[in-house]
Formats: sequence, structure tokens, C-alpha cells
Amino acid sequence: MTALWVVVTVGLAGLSALMVAIILRPIRLAREAERLARAQRDFHRQREQLEAKFIDKAAASGKPRGLRWTNVSFEDSVVYARDRRTGLLKALVAVDISFEAIAGGGMEGVEAVSNVRAATAEFLFDGGRWRTEGRVYFNLQPSATVKYLGGDLELVAEEHAKF
Repeated sequence: MTALWVVVTVGLAGLSALMVAIILRPIRLAREAERLARAQRDFHRQREQLEAKFIDKAAASGKPRGLRWTNVSFEDSVVYARDRRTGLLKALVAVDISFEAIAGGGMEGVEAVSNVRAATAEFLFDGGRWRTEGRVYFNLQPSATVKYLGGDLELVAEEHAKF
């Protein structure tokens, strides 16, 4: 008989926990939406400085080898994704990048050096502030970057340019 009471008690406790989770879900979703909205506002406020830091860090990376970064133009639209492993929010922005060959770098005389390259610039939100490591995904637009890294990233939101 005691085993029956134990089973009933455990069952009721499990049912209670499930009901609490169901009741609290809308509150949790609202908090997540508020955090995302705050992060998006912060990104737009800091965007100019973040873009400048991105250019500095990406150009200093030495990639692509033998090329010097000469110009980066950022598109207005932003794709937000979450890193599945770390939970960090990422802002992905389409960029067009121009390069020139560095003397002695082995790329002089390569005709394709002058081609503008499409890529995606990555920005990270650590929960308190936006930053960049200068990471770039060449030959991928932001939405394609999320699909390409689908095992690591999940789409959170897309903001299209407002004209």
C-alpha cells in the first residue's frame, strides 16, 4: 500500500511541475523577447563603432594571406542568430570587401585580387555588450551563413533594411 502512495505522490509532484512549467512559459518567452529587443537596440546604437572595430580586427588577422583590406561596405539588414552551444547571440551583417595585393605576398599579378568579395561579418553579444572578433564568412550572405552553420546556429530574428 505504501508503494501505491509513493507512486501517487511522485505522479502528483510530476504533474504539478509540468503545470508550473506550462504556466511560466509565457513569462519566460516574454523575458527572452525583451532581452532580444534590448540587444537589438544596443546593436543599432553601437553599430558604427562595432563596424570600425570589425574592420580593424579583420584586417589585422592576415586573412586572406597576401592581401590588404582596402574597403568594407556594410549593408543595413541584420540577421540575429543564437549559438546553440554557448547561447551567445550573434548579429550577422552582409558586407562587400575590397582588397589589394601586398608587395611580396604572392598575390601580385593575380587578376581576381581586385574583385569585390561578398561576405558576412559576425558580431557577438555576451549578455551585456556587443563585441567583434573580426570573424568573416566569405561567399555567404547572413541567412546562408545561418543555414551553413545550422548545427551551431539557430535563427532568432531578421531585420530588413527600412527605406
